[in-house]
Amino acid sequence: MIRALEKSDVGRTAEIWLDTNIRAHSFIPAEYWQENFEPVREMLLQAEIYVYEEENPKEIQGFIGLDGTYIAGIFVWHTAQSCGIGKRLLDYAKGKKNHLSLNVYRKNAHAVRFYQREGFRIRQESIDGNTGEKEYRMHWEMEDNR
Repeated sequence: MIRALEKSDVGRTAEIWLDTNIRAHSFIPAEYWQENFEPVREMLLQAEIYVYEEENPKEIQGFIGLDGTYIAGIFVWHTAQSCGIGKRLLDYAKGKKNHLSLNVYRKNAHAVRFYQREGFRIRQESIDGNTGEKEYRMHWEMEDNR
């Protein structure tokens, strides 16, 4: 089930955020993510977040963060990855918006392929000022999928 984030979900979603970032971005020191953990945890309640929660047992397995039409990230707990949760979250966002954009690290090839498979196109390459890593700006528009 996909639903809006509730205050009681913050601990689990922050844990998923940290775990997913460390595992997916081995090319960035884990300390970078750990240093940003508390600020992100505080921002979760102020953002547009939708969680994917398993019914039995009742536990959050992933979430998507949106800032308008910008996807701040899709995060899925490591044991639940490759089970379609990320696609369900993305489809949920596509159902709410006519177009979406996001940034993804070029070295995160798995994520780049996922977004391309889901209709996103690379529009720009730049350097993330926080990490020094190359990243792609990717866009999706409803018209691309008709």
